[in-house]
Amino acid sequence: MHVRIPYYGHRVAFLLITGMIVSGGLSAASLAGELLPPEKTIEEVVDHYIQARLVAEKVTPAPQASDPNLIRRLTLDLAGRIPTVAEAQAFAAATEPDKRAKAVDRLLASPDFAYQQRNELDTLLMKSNDGAWRDYLLKACQENRPWDQLFREMLLTRDDDSDKKAALMFLKSRAKDLDELTNDTSKIFFGVSINCAKCHDHPLVLDWHQDHYFGFFSFFQRTYMNKRNQLAERTEGLVKFKTTEGVEKSAKLMFLTGSVIDEPPPPTLTDDEKKAIEKSRKEDEDKKEGPPPPVPTFSPRTRLVELALKVEDNRFFSRSIVNRVWARLMGRGLVMPLDQMHSENPASHPELLDWLTRDLVAHGYDLKRLMRGIVLSQAYSRSSRWDAQESQPHNQLFAVGLTRTLSPRQYSLALLFASRNSKNFPEDFLSPDWANRRKDLENQSQHLANQLEVPSDNFQVGVSEALFFNNNQHVQNDLLNEGGDRLAGVLKTIPDRNEQLKLAFWTVYTRDPEPEEAVAISQFLDARADRLNVAWQQVIWSMLTSSEMRFNH
Repeated sequence: MHVRIPYYGHRVAFLLITGMIVSGGLSAASLAGELLPPEKTIEEVVDHYIQARLVAEKVTPAPQASDPNLIRRLTLDLAGRIPTVAEAQAFAAATEPDKRAKAVDRLLASPDFAYQQRNELDTLLMKSNDGAWRDYLLKACQENRPWDQLFREMLLTRDDDSDKKAALMFLKSRAKDLDELTNDTSKIFFGVSINCAKCHDHPLVLDWHQDHYFGFFSFFQRTYMNKRNQLAERTEGLVKFKTTEGVEKSAKLMFLTGSVIDEPPPPTLTDDEKKAIEKSRKEDEDKKEGPPPPVPTFSPRTRLVELALKVEDNRFFSRSIVNRVWARLMGRGLVMPLDQMHSENPASHPELLDWLTRDLVAHGYDLKRLMRGIVLSQAYSRSSRWDAQESQPHNQLFAVGLTRTLSPRQYSLALLFASRNSKNFPEDFLSPDWANRRKDLENQSQHLANQLEVPSDNFQVGVSEALFFNNNQHVQNDLLNEGGDRLAGVLKTIPDRNEQLKLAFWTVYTRDPEPEEAVAISQFLDARADRLNVAWQQVIWSMLTSSEMRFNH
């Protein structure tokens, strides 16, 4: 049972039964300085804490994934595509003890990583096809801009900053609905679904009161779009709300941790001065052209960014992105759901989350570095097959690799790679030529990606996706095309059935066919010997649309 202690908005909640002290989610170990030393590598720390929980639960984890399985997983996660036959077979044949680190570093250094990271951040932040927004994110990922810098740019950039003004799309797309802006900012950047506290104090979570919701809302209440489609902030504006008891209150500028910003009193102005200021504001509003309004002397959004990144208040910001990156690579977060980071919902591995959070902040919010460490861990590379007789352990133990639905961009790019002649792709994915070609492939994949559903928990292929692959001419004319630059065309030129099967499986699945698969497909082809080309197209279609292709595993 939990021992409850009176709560007054932002005081520390004590969970004595687990031995944890939770203050915005920090565990007793981190508060007492008992975490593993900071000089440890990320992969060492991940495996230490995951293994410690497995030992405590008396669970023997799944074995490590095979080399072909691992390079496919790594390439999908870090490059957003499947590996070519040459890439996969070279990795499988390599014998160097550090071949995995070399493969990871090669993928992180390739142009593919920036595109994949851009696509994932877009899915998190906007799910938009806006060209300027996506170009902004791509450039940021190519430069490996720190996460805190991206946060600043999205909340504080001005419209007269030609290089970064596309960052304002995050605010502009939500500026007409400040509730949406409040909730999305809280969930995405801080891992907190604060909207439950709008109408009343949260009935189940002591952390969140109406004061928190309206205090957080107050940071955006003065934000608006002028007639020139520019983002602006009013110089004043008070948020009032009624409690469930009917008492009217004025909201303070309050962050999720309970930290409050006291706004300085407005200057004393005469009536004539007030009229002159209002006249000037209206005249500026009516202009069809002109610079954005100046930032007010007191900007609530600026204060929000300052508060969120202060050492004593950044735990929500830093922990949330660590949890989201972990979930992207491992199949679930250390805290689930991802937007429920509060004292009643502790992490599955609290010390691990604390250590990774501390490390991320100490190394300047470098997400690429965080990702590199996670994918080099033994926990990441476990097989997704559970062959033991006992039932599979709970997913929160990370004893077995968790299958993950490919994003629309990943799946569409995987289909382009799997349906092509693998030899037409370069051996060197670090070259400038490949950067240009990857850009073209991104553009080609957009039409297909737009037909696919953004996966959610318990994903199942929907009717629209199934109908698309059954009936759309794009599938027949592109993915199953028999030209020499396509898999279907190459297979026609290979006389040996076993070589055909091997090429098809390595191109699409990054593995050899199982004996029973080879027998079944051969029987299917033999029964259609009078129309082998069409039969092979049907085999390729079944492989491209299979569960094995639709998931990262």
